[in-house]
Amino acid sequence: MAREMACRKCKYVTSGKVCPSCKSSDLTPDWNGIVLVVDPENSRVASTLGITTKGKYAIKVT
Repeated sequence: MAREMACRKCKYVTSGKVCPSCKSSDLTPDWNGIVLVVDPENSRVASTLGITTKGKYAIKVT
């Protein structure tokens, strides 16, 4: 199984080599915590974190 990486720009968590959300290749394996966003339009957590698309996001990326 491929190791999941978090995007340093948008914090999206992916197992690929390019972020599917912002198309950045600046990924890191050093991240903590997960937020799953299903409905970003009606989510208070998503609006607080500035998330506009559904998916899996890291809480802390270093």
